[in-house]
Amino acid sequence: MRIRRRTIALGAGITVVLSVPLAISVAASANNDVLISRGRSAIASSVRGSTWVAGQVTDSDPATRWASTDGPGTQWVRVDLGGMQTIDRVRLRWDKAYAKTYRVQTSVDGANWKDVYATRSGDGGTDDLKRLGGSGRFVRVLAIQRGRSGGGYSLAEVKAYGPESAALRAVTPVSGSLAAGLDDGRKKETAFELVASAENSTLSWREQYAYIEDIGDGRGYTAGIVGFCSGTSDMLDVVNEYTRRKPANVLAKYLPALRTVDGSDSHAGLDPGFTTAWKTAAQDPIFQKVQEDERDWMYFDPSVRMARADGVRALGQFAYFDAAVMHGISGLRGIRAQALRTAKSPSDGGDEISYLTAFLDARADEMRTEEAHRDTTRVDTAQRLFLQRSNLDLAGPLSWRVYGDSYQIAAG
Repeated sequence: MRIRRRTIALGAGITVVLSVPLAISVAASANNDVLISRGRSAIASSVRGSTWVAGQVTDSDPATRWASTDGPGTQWVRVDLGGMQTIDRVRLRWDKAYAKTYRVQTSVDGANWKDVYATRSGDGGTDDLKRLGGSGRFVRVLAIQRGRSGGGYSLAEVKAYGPESAALRAVTPVSGSLAAGLDDGRKKETAFELVASAENSTLSWREQYAYIEDIGDGRGYTAGIVGFCSGTSDMLDVVNEYTRRKPANVLAKYLPALRTVDGSDSHAGLDPGFTTAWKTAAQDPIFQKVQEDERDWMYFDPSVRMARADGVRALGQFAYFDAAVMHGISGLRGIRAQALRTAKSPSDGGDEISYLTAFLDARADEMRTEEAHRDTTRVDTAQRLFLQRSNLDLAGPLSWRVYGDSYQIAAG
């Protein structure tokens, strides 16, 4: 007899795993056993080609299937039920490329998800999951770890069942490139807004070119769109590059002093005029472009490359970038190394949610080593919150808190 294991959360971090024989699962009542997903639109995180598009999981044709691109890591297929529905049962028919670890989730908005079923012991075939007690406009199968050593994931059908009734209410779904990483322009903008909420207490990062102050963290002056510091070389790099592009500028005369104070919290040679000069330079479009280019070259591009190599989606890419902004690329590497002692990366066959949990734990530990950064809410009430909602693609709408302030980014 085949056994299905169902994980049930009991609260306070406690879970139990129930092994339930399919043959004795309690069937949904007749009133709750109406197929509500037939013919509904579906999208997926990736497709292997035009023969394996997402819509084939709802077309009622047993000969068709969705297939993701090959490789380890997380993939998903999402069905839009057209409006709010009660979802009591989901029937999955896997192809040979099945998921060993996967979650069935529901969502009101298509961005923030709630588990109705989770397993780490999937074995392919048909999974008939009953008495789920879910609700939402969207149903998603989040495939996390492959059951086979090669290929990707493939489902022939995703059938959702519920009571026979009209949709309770319409919901505007998320739009845009849902499965894109931070190479997508809108997702990149979201990442910059998230960083600005923590660095500058605003989403308007383009208004921060002129920002400069000593926040008492031992790094001297902190300034600009991602907090370039006089004590950590990146401010020196910014002024060097500005002077290369525009030799006659108001900051050039401070280069000798910036070289002297690099590696310390000293203001020697910078006071009293440096902060005024920085604010003046910030009105110059050339200096603004230098700040953006240096941010990308020093922090964004290398951290996103590292994250993509580790197989994490947009949320993980942002988590790497934010760590690089605060701790530098070398600090990011240390945090990553600590996480890898606890969990495998997705590219190495690991569970993405478990790996990102380990990464955020390591990040918070690193923050606590510095008195000025012991407040870990930029991790705990932002990044960890998105992870708890399984928003691995960093899709809007987003809502979070940082250092006591609340922020929102609408679906876009």
